[in-house]
Amino acid sequence: MTHKLIKYGLFVTLILAIYSCAVGPNYTPPKVNEPVDFRFNVQQDTVINLNWWELFKDPVLDSLITATLENNRDVLIASSRIEQARAVLGVSKADFGPAIGYSGNLTPTNYPQYVTVDEVTGNYSFQTFLNWEIDVWGRIRRSNESARANLLSLAYAKRATQLSLISEVASSYYDLLDYRTRLVIAQNTFKVRDSALTIIKLRYEKGIIPLLDVNQAEVQSATAEVAIPLYQRQIARTEHRLKLLLGNYPGPVPSPATLIEKKLPDSLPAGLPSDLLLRRPDIIASQYDYWSQHAKIGVAEALRFPTISLTGVLGYGSPELSNIISNGLGWGVQGSLVGPLFEWGKNKRRVDIEREGAKQALFAYENTVLNAFREVDDALITVQTLKEELKIKEFRYKAAESASYLSSLRYDKGVTSYLEVIENQRQTFAAKLEYSQTYKEVFLAYITLYKALGGGWISESEREAYAKAYEEQLNIEDNSVRRDTLIYKGQLTDLKTPNKK
Repeated sequence: MTHKLIKYGLFVTLILAIYSCAVGPNYTPPKVNEPVDFRFNVQQDTVINLNWWELFKDPVLDSLITATLENNRDVLIASSRIEQARAVLGVSKADFGPAIGYSGNLTPTNYPQYVTVDEVTGNYSFQTFLNWEIDVWGRIRRSNESARANLLSLAYAKRATQLSLISEVASSYYDLLDYRTRLVIAQNTFKVRDSALTIIKLRYEKGIIPLLDVNQAEVQSATAEVAIPLYQRQIARTEHRLKLLLGNYPGPVPSPATLIEKKLPDSLPAGLPSDLLLRRPDIIASQYDYWSQHAKIGVAEALRFPTISLTGVLGYGSPELSNIISNGLGWGVQGSLVGPLFEWGKNKRRVDIEREGAKQALFAYENTVLNAFREVDDALITVQTLKEELKIKEFRYKAAESASYLSSLRYDKGVTSYLEVIENQRQTFAAKLEYSQTYKEVFLAYITLYKALGGGWISESEREAYAKAYEEQLNIEDNSVRRDTLIYKGQLTDLKTPNKK
């Protein structure tokens, strides 16, 4: 009894030793020396547990973003790629177990020229077989590791796509509001100038003013009028761009308010640079890309070693179909070892190819990190300087309005020429348009900042719940998804927090 236990123990130990061995380097997360702080960081409140676009408090924008995440073709393509990668992972996992199949053979023959009796002979069989590759060198495990990392990379790539689309929808929406605001400015300016032109023509007909004043007033009126079709065209094209993002055909987009009626966000969250590595989905996707490519080195290494497999056959066979069962059950077992002997360095070159691929993936990851920090600092300084610029332009257009009003009074009293009126009207019109554009650019700067930061934050409990749900959705083992990466709530719009059991 003791002898049998020892044999079983040695057998189990051998199996565990085999399946704990895998050639090729083990993956370690790449090290990045991030800066202590962002260059233009400011200490302001952090927005917790909030989809960042909700800071703008615009239900129309919320509905546009929701529709985009549901219908945009890029999101659907990303989702399809995840399903494809999940299928690839399933294929890789299936290689761990034995392949079981069946075969049948029905071969009746009749060759009277070779036999003394004219009769039908043949071979009849039915059998099941089992073929199992023993993963001694870890080829299957490394392949499974690569497929799992690729699946997670595509999952985070989908979130990066969602984040980019949210940013693009929000930017296009505020472009639309800006063009509609400028259209209103152009229409109102044209009405005022057209009315003034009518009065000036009457005064010219009475001989009070020269023809030059009429011509100058006509130029001013036409300048405002020509801006109207320009902004109408920009509005239509922006609506079409939004409709495309929504996954729809061209058409109008509702936006009940003008841009100036929208309030700018109060807070400016940035956080610590180290948090950026845990929030940006493109960084995380790039890291999983590196992991996937890194695991392929082990797959290539394993191809340099022999493949060990077991084959078993169980079935019936007989030269007569009527006796195929009565002859009894037959079986057979075979072990095989097949390996390369001399292939002119081909397998070594396979390893070199995958090593260089891993290097490229690592450099791509580092480049993604560097670009992410640049984007954040660019966005921070843009928000800060644009807000200062907006204050100056607001003061400028109000001063221009006052100057235009006063110059019109002076002209009516005959104190000044119409050239002064024209110049002040021109400056007022330009100042209003520039103020609207800068107001929009501040919104766009906030959008760019939130995109660069990777979105908002969620609590530890929410993060764990989302991680569990994500693992269930991806059909992978527990704790494969990094908990420290599931921070951006908006990226998980396709997931639901699991109910408590």
